[in-house]
Amino acid sequence: MAARPETGLDLDAVIADPARRIIVCCGSGGVGKTTTAAALAVRAAEQGRRVVVLTIDPARRLAQSLGLDELDNTPRPVTGLDTSGGGSLDAMMLDMKRTFDEVVEAHAAPDKAAQILANPFYIAVSSSFAGTQEYMAMEKLGQLRGQVTDGSRDWDLIIVDTPPSRSALDFLDAPKRLGSFLDGRFIRLLTAPAKVGGRASLRVFGAGVSLASGIMAKLLGGEMLRDVQTFVAAMDTMFGGFRQRADQTYALLAHPETAFLVVAAPERDAMREAGFFIERLASEQMPLAGLLVNRVRVTAAKQLSAGRAEDAADRLQALGGHALAVSLLRVHAEAAESAARHRAVITRFRTSHPGVPVGTVPAHPVDIHDLAGLRDIGKALAGRP
Repeated sequence: MAARPETGLDLDAVIADPARRIIVCCGSGGVGKTTTAAALAVRAAEQGRRVVVLTIDPARRLAQSLGLDELDNTPRPVTGLDTSGGGSLDAMMLDMKRTFDEVVEAHAAPDKAAQILANPFYIAVSSSFAGTQEYMAMEKLGQLRGQVTDGSRDWDLIIVDTPPSRSALDFLDAPKRLGSFLDGRFIRLLTAPAKVGGRASLRVFGAGVSLASGIMAKLLGGEMLRDVQTFVAAMDTMFGGFRQRADQTYALLAHPETAFLVVAAPERDAMREAGFFIERLASEQMPLAGLLVNRVRVTAAKQLSAGRAEDAADRLQALGGHALAVSLLRVHAEAAESAARHRAVITRFRTSHPGVPVGTVPAHPVDIHDLAGLRDIGKALAGRP
């Protein structure tokens, strides 16, 4: 059974607060953010909130656990929930290229949009450029919040699962990097010949631009340079919009209606990463719900330490005791050692970040594959048995 978090991380209180409209689950990759976001969404919906959860995990297992055949860029209703309290749940998975396409279609004239969408450089940037996924996660969050504001959707809680980046800080940094790239001097220089056109551009911009273009053509290849120039010329009226929307979403993340739930594994590197992210949130004055330490190892027989279990196994083996009993003692010793290490890492974090609410979720013995499993995780998230 899960014990109530020692330092007051009460996620039931977070999701019950009507002023809380956005919860961002963040952390480095592989710490369970997606399952956390889905379980929190199920729990919030069954407690009366009208929820949409945006996940980044392409694995089919998540869609199956929510009772859906698939997840895509369109919110789909999740059935099988207890909605007697008036709640509901829609789920979707970020398609970063489709989201980028939607931005282009919404902010460019139809002929310009068609030109951009067919451009090889745009296809590369929208599909695989570093930071695109993080930028588009924030873009999609802004779109979802806009649908609530304009009344086209009646969600009262948006839960976001951030991309599985190597570093949690990428979620905050990458959108600015992408915006700076698209709005930067390098791109402006690339587009200069295309804007003025042909040989006339060289006469207007002079030998310096000609030399720069020649160097870039050698670096990028003439065909790619033309693709980039055509792309930037078509996108020129949208550049300011990228930066503006990034700034607007950043402001939304800092608004009191938002709460960041930092998710970490009970390992030294993951906890250090979580600490860096929490400090960054504090420096940016962004609201923190707390830290959730996922997959914490616990043992039922806490009074039997790893050392005592190993000693007992050695003595029993020396006396010719039953092999199964020896094996069970050694398994317990390994589990107790992991549990002690996890406790020490969490205690160290609490000491270095005394004002941060910390909750823990025990390691689940099996993969989550249905709503019942997500409900169990939801109870653990809230510190409920």
